[in-house]
Amino acid sequence: MAHPVLDMYDYHVWANGVIIDHMKELPQDLYHKDTQSGFSSVAKVLAHIYAADCTWLDILSGKSMTEALASEHQLREQTETKSIGEMKKMCSDLSERYKTFLEGQGDLNKVISVDNPYAGSLKTSISEILIHVVTHGSYHRGNIATMLRQMGHVSAMQDYGLYLYSKSNNFNNV
Repeated sequence: MAHPVLDMYDYHVWANGVIIDHMKELPQDLYHKDTQSGFSSVAKVLAHIYAADCTWLDILSGKSMTEALASEHQLREQTETKSIGEMKKMCSDLSERYKTFLEGQGDLNKVISVDNPYAGSLKTSISEILIHVVTHGSYHRGNIATMLRQMGHVSAMQDYGLYLYSKSNNFNNV
């Protein structure tokens, strides 16, 4: 049986895709439009999710957190200026990189050490880091939903239950 965290990661990829596809259907200017929220634009939120996901994959792949964080800020700034179409491609490529990495892991419960320069050392597992990646993305997709409402638009439903329905034969575009 596949590890349940792999399905959670697939959900994360699916939910990011739902938000990105929804943004492509809205007026183009909304993606970079300034808002009064925790982030100043939807583009900046998606760039943050993407850069954090890249950082965690670097850490899982053996980079120190200090080394991974060193490139995160620049990556986020570069990503913020991309179009929604470019973001979709970048997220797709990143999910393939994650899947390649995860397929090469024999034990997703393997304990690794993460030395956070701000919080100290932590013994955790690959699966726990993946849970963090998924919940972090979910939190920030919620930010996007709020931002879209503030701009007079609705967000796309992308909760885990809907993901489960999307995988079943009974999915009717709920």
